[in-house]
Amino acid sequence: MGGMSITHWLIVLAVVVLVFGTKKLRNIGSDLGGAVKGFKEGMKSEDMKSEEEPPRQVQNQQGGHTIEGEVKDKTQTKA
Repeated sequence: MGGMSITHWLIVLAVVVLVFGTKKLRNIGSDLGGAVKGFKEGMKSEDMKSEEEPPRQVQNQQGGHTIEGEVKDKTQTKA
């Protein structure tokens, strides 16, 4: 009794089609599809944008200066 059967859903669908009409429902569906597509493209472009950005430099918390340098191998040669 608490759940909706398939007949109830068909009646609800028929009432919605009568109230809004098929043309308006089709427009709503295409608008919703376009919005989802735009959202996906926006998320994809944000992912690509974050991959293209160079890594940010870390600033020293105490002085607020950036420390730059190179890492060199420390190899010992026996002479």
